[in-house]
Amino acid sequence: MRSDPKNRPDEYLTLLDWRRRVAGMYAEVRARAASDPVAAHRYWRDERNDLFRSHPQSPLSAGERAAFRGLRYFDYNPSLAFTARVRSLSETACEVATSAGGSIPFVRFGAVDLPVGTLELMWLDAYGGGLLMPLADATSGTTTYGGGRYLLDTVKGADLGSRDGALVLDFNFAYNPSCAYNGKWLCPLAPAANRLTVAIEGGERL
Repeated sequence: MRSDPKNRPDEYLTLLDWRRRVAGMYAEVRARAASDPVAAHRYWRDERNDLFRSHPQSPLSAGERAAFRGLRYFDYNPSLAFTARVRSLSETACEVATSAGGSIPFVRFGAVDLPVGTLELMWLDAYGGGLLMPLADATSGTTTYGGGRYLLDTVKGADLGSRDGALVLDFNFAYNPSCAYNGKWLCPLAPAANRLTVAIEGGERL
């Protein structure tokens, strides 16, 4: 979300369109990934580049959009694609720090145990809710955004789906939040529990 509350009605509508396009993009990713995850990843990259280059809600400024040549990514690595069942945790209210210095209320409800480490899942404690899984790792602050990246953010439609009751968690689709590009955007940052000690060299780079 934007940290500036003085949005005009047309800005809300273009934000709605951004979310609609992102949700559609992930629906197509889920459909393609079932048979060809590498092609699905290529499609995801191309669609995100188009959104950043041309959409009015791009986190890039007008000048940056004019000079934009594409986001940077690690090459697709199939060893970073997992499915994991959610391990239940006692529901706990928590405040997640944001890029603007405040916090947003979430409810921690579960965790996934992966070969690269354990990550907690949080539910946005507001109308409609949404699942968020931010993460930071040993690349954060060097080759990736220091505040962490997102693997899931269902409020925005960023969701790779489920398979046989397990979440699809493919780190090749980890991406920088909008605040990595523009301070006008307010984004939850990866909490301490979701800071991995290993380097996740997959997904979006700086």
